[in-house]
Amino acid sequence: MNAEELFTLSLKAIWGNKMRSFLTTLGIIIGVFSIIVLISIGTGLQSYINKQIAAFGPNLIDVMPGNMNSIAGMAGSMTEKLTMQDAKNLKRKFINTAKVAPTIQQVANVRYKNTEDKNVFIIGTTAEYPLVAQNTKVKIGSFFTRGQEISKVVVIGPTVLKKLFNDKPALGKKIFIGNSTYSVIGVTDKIGSTFGIDMDNMVYIPIEVIRQQFGSTTIREIIIAANSKELVPIVRKQTKEILLKRLSEDEFSVETSESISSTVGNITGMLSVALGGIAAISLLVGGIGVANIMLVSVTERTKEIGIRKALGAKRRDILLQFLIEAVMISVTGGVVGIILGMVASIAIAIVLVSSVTLWSVLLAFCFSVAIGIIFGMAPAIRASKLSPIDALRYE
Repeated sequence: MNAEELFTLSLKAIWGNKMRSFLTTLGIIIGVFSIIVLISIGTGLQSYINKQIAAFGPNLIDVMPGNMNSIAGMAGSMTEKLTMQDAKNLKRKFINTAKVAPTIQQVANVRYKNTEDKNVFIIGTTAEYPLVAQNTKVKIGSFFTRGQEISKVVVIGPTVLKKLFNDKPALGKKIFIGNSTYSVIGVTDKIGSTFGIDMDNMVYIPIEVIRQQFGSTTIREIIIAANSKELVPIVRKQTKEILLKRLSEDEFSVETSESISSTVGNITGMLSVALGGIAAISLLVGGIGVANIMLVSVTERTKEIGIRKALGAKRRDILLQFLIEAVMISVTGGVVGIILGMVASIAIAIVLVSSVTLWSVLLAFCFSVAIGIIFGMAPAIRASKLSPIDALRYE
């Protein structure tokens, strides 16, 4: 028999049992759909995080409490042992090679007259902050200067401007942060969300003022921006040397944009593989369904196989027919699963993060073909080995 006849017979057999074929295909569809969606989420997450990190600039060096490369160190990050003196020591060291901005973070309610914005992120920092965090630009007014670092002045984000002032002019207006009054001197440009946090629902106040109001004695983060990309390795090394004079290696981390991106890439890469592996399990279950249905089909069509063999059909023809049926079911399910997975990924990208990659599509398709061949082979071999006489006698 030629290939066209084999495909025609296989298609007729599948079409003759529509509901059973659909339910068998459904298992493959779900498996492939899961692979596409889960890998797309993992890939999209990696791309999104790298984009957010890149927004801070290639010269970024981030000093955080705790060693992010060890479990013990991460637990130690809760102690927050960085101090203002550490920031001052770094600033003196890098007076000609980098800008340094320590930060303290708090959450508080911000009020203007009778309007309140709850759970606003309060960033206490220094005048160098806009030079270090390159994604923070002042659109209206100005950031506070060194001469204002002991004054109760505040720079607000666009979300705060909208909630408190309904996007009307806010410069010079007095707002309350907790029980303290601050004067608005600037409004930042829109940043958007970073890691699910609205970066525009923030206010920036001098670090000495936030320390006095909230009683903060430790620094949550020290951000350093080298004057050039070439200086980043040198500044990072010198930063570690300075901090090691007072702290142990497990009490702080010094990360660059590149090292953070690399770490994030490793984590999200492992996450994508893990999610893909979980989805592959459902595809494996779908493959077992294919094998089960094909075995049932062989049993039901035993007489048909006997008649075809009696009329001269070769063992290879029978094997190929049943194998083609299994592959057609799997490939159909794979194609439908890929289409649905891509549509779902595009829909997810509107709300969260998701990015369909060519390799995930090819992987899912190859998986579906492999499932058809692997799980269709045993039933096909069984059908091809049936004796014509025994097959014709089967009731």
